[in-house]
Amino acid sequence: MIDAKALRQAFSRQDSMRGLRVALVVGTILNVINQGSQFSSPGEIDIMRAMLTYAVPYFVATYGAYSAYRQKA
Repeated sequence: MIDAKALRQAFSRQDSMRGLRVALVVGTILNVINQGSQFSSPGEIDIMRAMLTYAVPYFVATYGAYSAYRQKA
């Protein structure tokens, strides 16, 4: 069952900013690892893969915050 209060807290401004910072750092590292050689030749970067590489760490961090808030309740 979804805990609405924990969900609101997980998507609060503070936790969203934390998730964005995590996504920026981890997503950049993963993009360099996965597509590093393609950055040197323009037009060959898979944009969808790059966007997902940033989205996944954001949602993992947000889910971690949600789980922590849910356990507190």
